[in-house]
Amino acid sequence: MKEVRLHGRGGQGGVTSAELVAIAAIDEGKYAQAFPSFGPERRGAPVAAFIRVSDEKIRTREKVYTPDIVLVLDPALPSLVDVAAGLRDDGIVILNTHLTEAEVRKEFGLKCKLAMVDATKIAIEVLGLPITNTTMLGALLKATGIVSQSHLEEALDRRFGRIAEKNKKALQRAFDETVVAA
Repeated sequence: MKEVRLHGRGGQGGVTSAELVAIAAIDEGKYAQAFPSFGPERRGAPVAAFIRVSDEKIRTREKVYTPDIVLVLDPALPSLVDVAAGLRDDGIVILNTHLTEAEVRKEFGLKCKLAMVDATKIAIEVLGLPITNTTMLGALLKATGIVSQSHLEEALDRRFGRIAEKNKKALQRAFDETVVAA
């Protein structure tokens, strides 16, 4: 089983991202869960969402405390939240950042495997808005291959209808531009 924790802000689409990955996994014949964790937070407040993907039935219903993968939608969050908390030894943190690997490691003290992409820039250029959820899914695909791109794109089509094409372009561009570092 692969467990993912997403960090974002209310209104950035983290919960939608989790749902899209779960739908793609189910379409592939896997078992999946996607659920948020937030209280009365308002738009812009830090929130988390969780995903589990497995080839076998998933019996646990608790939050993900020891993720294999952490996906960070907002570049400011690693300064506010310990995004690597509980990360498994062989885990990966996937960041929306314009920083280099050396800058990320120095500024946030991350010693784990990293994947980095400037998803905000891509989202603004492709979508016209700084909403990075579908853009960061491209980085997730490149760094982990947790689901197939074709199934994720089908989930985007169902969720977004006529605006899915822009989201698929943002996803593809992020996939192409993501840098994975050990």
